[in-house]
Amino acid sequence: MRPFLETDRLTLRPFTEADADHLHALDNDAEVMRFINGGRPTTHEAILTRTLPRLLHDHPCSGTRGFWAAEEKTTGTFLGWFEFRPLDDHDPAVVELGYRLNRAAWGRGYATEGSKALIHKGFTELGVERVTANTMAVNARSRHVMEKTGLLFVRAYAEDWPEAIEGSEHGEVEYALTREEWLRHSRETRPTPQV
Repeated sequence: MRPFLETDRLTLRPFTEADADHLHALDNDAEVMRFINGGRPTTHEAILTRTLPRLLHDHPCSGTRGFWAAEEKTTGTFLGWFEFRPLDDHDPAVVELGYRLNRAAWGRGYATEGSKALIHKGFTELGVERVTANTMAVNARSRHVMEKTGLLFVRAYAEDWPEAIEGSEHGEVEYALTREEWLRHSRETRPTPQV
Protein backbone atom coordinates (compact mmCIF):
# COMPACT_ATOMS: atom_id res chain seq x y z
CA MET A 1 0.00 0.00 0.00
CA ARG A 2 1.36 3.39 -1.00
CA PRO A 3 2.24 5.62 1.98
CA PHE A 4 0.49 8.95 2.41
CA LEU A 5 3.58 10.49 4.01
CA GLU A 6 7.05 9.48 5.12
CA THR A 7 9.40 11.18 7.57
CA ASP A 8 12.89 10.20 8.67
CA ARG A 9 11.48 7.57 11.04
CA LEU A 10 7.77 7.19 10.23
CA THR A 11 5.53 5.91 7.49
CA LEU A 12 1.93 7.14 7.54
CA ARG A 13 -0.34 4.97 5.43
CA PRO A 14 -4.07 4.50 4.91
CA PHE A 15 -5.80 2.15 7.32
CA THR A 16 -7.25 -1.15 6.16
CA GLU A 17 -9.62 -3.58 7.84
CA ALA A 18 -6.55 -5.72 8.59
CA ASP A 19 -5.58 -3.11 11.20
CA ALA A 20 -8.46 -4.07 13.52
CA ASP A 21 -6.26 -6.06 15.92
CA HIS A 22 -3.69 -3.25 16.17
CA LEU A 23 -6.46 -0.76 16.93
CA HIS A 24 -8.05 -3.08 19.48
CA ALA A 25 -4.73 -3.41 21.34
CA LEU A 26 -4.12 0.35 21.20
CA ASP A 27 -7.59 1.23 22.48
CA ASN A 28 -7.37 -1.32 25.28
CA ASP A 29 -4.31 0.17 26.91
CA ALA A 30 -5.72 2.07 29.88
CA GLU A 31 -2.83 4.58 29.87
CA VAL A 32 -3.25 5.33 26.15
CA MET A 33 -6.98 5.90 26.67
CA ARG A 34 -6.70 7.76 29.98
CA PHE A 35 -7.54 11.18 28.51
CA ILE A 36 -9.97 9.79 25.90
CA ASN A 37 -12.40 7.67 27.91
CA GLY A 38 -10.81 7.30 31.33
CA GLY A 39 -9.05 4.07 30.33
CA ARG A 40 -12.15 1.96 29.81
CA PRO A 41 -11.72 -1.06 27.50
CA THR A 42 -13.03 -1.12 23.94
CA THR A 43 -14.63 -4.21 22.42
CA HIS A 44 -13.42 -5.73 19.17
CA GLU A 45 -16.94 -5.21 17.82
CA ALA A 46 -16.73 -1.47 18.56
CA ILE A 47 -13.46 -1.31 16.63
CA LEU A 48 -15.13 -2.98 13.62
CA THR A 49 -18.42 -1.08 13.70
CA ARG A 50 -17.42 2.39 14.96
CA THR A 51 -13.68 2.98 14.87
CA LEU A 52 -12.69 1.45 11.52
CA PRO A 53 -15.49 3.09 9.48
CA ARG A 54 -14.35 6.49 10.83
CA LEU A 55 -10.71 5.76 10.00
CA LEU A 56 -11.53 4.47 6.50
CA HIS A 57 -13.64 7.50 5.53
CA ASP A 58 -12.47 9.43 2.44
CA HIS A 59 -12.97 13.20 2.51
CA PRO A 60 -14.18 14.53 -0.87
CA CYS A 61 -12.62 17.96 -0.35
CA SER A 62 -9.08 16.66 -0.08
CA GLY A 63 -9.33 13.33 -1.85
CA THR A 64 -7.68 11.76 1.20
CA ARG A 65 -8.58 10.09 4.42
CA GLY A 66 -8.39 11.92 7.70
CA PHE A 67 -6.62 9.22 9.74
CA TRP A 68 -3.31 7.49 9.03
CA ALA A 69 -1.74 4.37 10.50
CA ALA A 70 1.72 5.20 11.82
CA GLU A 71 4.49 2.65 11.42
CA GLU A 72 8.15 2.74 12.28
CA LYS A 73 9.81 3.19 8.91
CA THR A 74 12.63 0.66 9.29
CA THR A 75 10.72 -2.17 11.01
CA GLY A 76 7.09 -1.64 9.93
CA THR A 77 6.02 -1.82 13.60
CA PHE A 78 2.55 -0.35 14.18
CA LEU A 79 2.90 2.68 16.48
CA GLY A 80 -0.63 4.10 16.43
CA TRP A 81 -2.27 6.75 14.30
CA PHE A 82 -2.38 10.40 13.29
CA GLU A 83 -5.45 12.44 12.49
CA PHE A 84 -5.37 15.25 9.94
CA ARG A 85 -9.07 15.51 9.16
CA PRO A 86 -11.03 18.30 7.51
CA LEU A 87 -13.70 19.56 9.89
CA ASP A 88 -16.02 20.07 6.90
CA ASP A 89 -16.17 17.15 4.45
CA HIS A 90 -16.41 19.63 1.57
CA ASP A 91 -13.78 22.20 2.56
CA PRO A 92 -10.11 21.43 3.28
CA ALA A 93 -9.39 24.84 4.84
CA VAL A 94 -9.62 23.78 8.51
CA VAL A 95 -8.29 20.44 9.73
CA GLU A 96 -8.07 18.81 13.12
CA LEU A 97 -4.71 17.38 14.14
CA GLY A 98 -4.59 14.44 16.52
CA TYR A 99 -2.46 11.44 17.43
CA ARG A 100 -2.76 8.25 19.46
CA LEU A 101 0.43 6.27 19.88
CA ASN A 102 1.14 3.12 21.85
CA ARG A 103 3.16 3.49 25.04
CA ALA A 104 6.31 2.00 23.49
CA ALA A 105 6.35 5.02 21.14
CA TRP A 106 5.97 7.65 23.87
CA GLY A 107 8.82 10.02 24.63
CA ARG A 108 10.65 9.34 21.36
CA GLY A 109 9.50 12.40 19.41
CA TYR A 110 7.23 10.49 17.03
CA ALA A 111 4.13 12.58 17.79
CA THR A 112 6.00 15.82 17.09
CA GLU A 113 7.72 14.44 13.97
CA GLY A 114 4.50 13.13 12.44
CA SER A 115 2.52 16.24 13.34
CA LYS A 116 5.08 18.61 11.84
CA ALA A 117 5.18 16.60 8.62
CA LEU A 118 1.37 16.59 8.35
CA ILE A 119 1.20 20.33 8.96
CA HIS A 120 3.83 20.93 6.26
CA LYS A 121 1.96 18.72 3.78
CA GLY A 122 -1.35 20.36 4.67
CA PHE A 123 -0.10 23.90 4.14
CA THR A 124 1.97 23.15 1.02
CA GLU A 125 -0.12 20.53 -0.81
CA LEU A 126 -3.63 20.08 0.58
CA GLY A 127 -5.08 23.61 0.65
CA VAL A 128 -5.18 23.79 4.45
CA GLU A 129 -5.44 27.30 5.95
CA ARG A 130 -5.79 26.44 9.66
CA VAL A 131 -4.84 23.48 11.85
CA THR A 132 -6.59 23.02 15.17
CA ALA A 133 -6.02 20.53 18.01
CA ASN A 134 -7.81 19.90 21.30
CA THR A 135 -7.09 17.95 24.46
CA MET A 136 -7.97 17.87 28.13
CA ALA A 137 -6.34 20.74 30.02
CA VAL A 138 -4.56 18.24 32.29
CA ASN A 139 -3.01 16.29 29.39
CA ALA A 140 0.45 17.86 29.70
CA ARG A 141 2.15 15.45 27.26
CA SER A 142 -0.25 16.19 24.43
CA ARG A 143 -0.12 19.92 25.10
CA HIS A 144 3.67 19.77 24.97
CA VAL A 145 3.54 18.06 21.55
CA MET A 146 1.16 20.74 20.26
CA GLU A 147 3.52 23.48 21.43
CA LYS A 148 6.62 21.76 19.96
CA THR A 149 4.73 21.35 16.68
CA GLY A 150 4.23 25.12 16.51
CA LEU A 151 0.57 25.32 17.44
CA LEU A 152 -0.42 28.27 19.62
CA PHE A 153 -2.74 28.24 22.63
CA VAL A 154 -6.17 29.62 21.62
CA ARG A 155 -8.51 29.02 24.55
CA ALA A 156 -9.62 26.95 27.50
CA TYR A 157 -13.22 25.80 27.55
CA ALA A 158 -15.63 23.47 29.31
CA GLU A 159 -17.12 20.47 27.56
CA ASP A 160 -20.15 18.46 28.63
CA TRP A 161 -18.84 14.93 29.12
CA PRO A 162 -21.44 12.14 28.89
CA GLU A 163 -19.40 10.33 31.55
CA ALA A 164 -16.94 12.41 33.54
CA ILE A 165 -13.39 11.08 33.70
CA GLU A 166 -10.57 12.04 36.03
CA GLY A 167 -9.36 15.52 35.09
CA SER A 168 -12.38 16.47 32.98
CA GLU A 169 -13.43 18.96 35.66
CA HIS A 170 -10.47 21.12 34.54
CA GLY A 171 -11.89 21.46 31.01
CA GLU A 172 -10.37 21.36 27.56
CA VAL A 173 -7.84 23.44 25.65
CA GLU A 174 -7.59 24.36 21.98
CA TYR A 175 -4.40 25.06 20.07
CA ALA A 176 -4.19 26.23 16.46
CA LEU A 177 -1.87 27.39 13.71
CA THR A 178 -2.74 29.28 10.52
CA ARG A 179 -0.92 28.94 7.24
CA GLU A 180 0.13 32.60 7.54
CA GLU A 181 1.60 32.03 11.03
CA TRP A 182 3.40 28.91 9.81
CA LEU A 183 4.88 30.74 6.81
CA ARG A 184 5.98 33.66 8.97
CA HIS A 185 7.67 31.33 11.46
CA SER A 186 9.32 29.39 8.60
CA ARG A 187 10.79 32.62 7.22
CA GLU A 188 12.00 33.72 10.66
CA THR A 189 13.79 30.43 11.36
CA ARG A 190 15.24 29.99 7.87
CA PRO A 191 19.06 30.33 7.96
CA THR A 192 20.46 33.54 6.51
CA PRO A 193 22.39 32.83 3.29
CA GLN A 194 26.15 33.41 3.51
CA VAL A 195 27.51 35.86 0.95
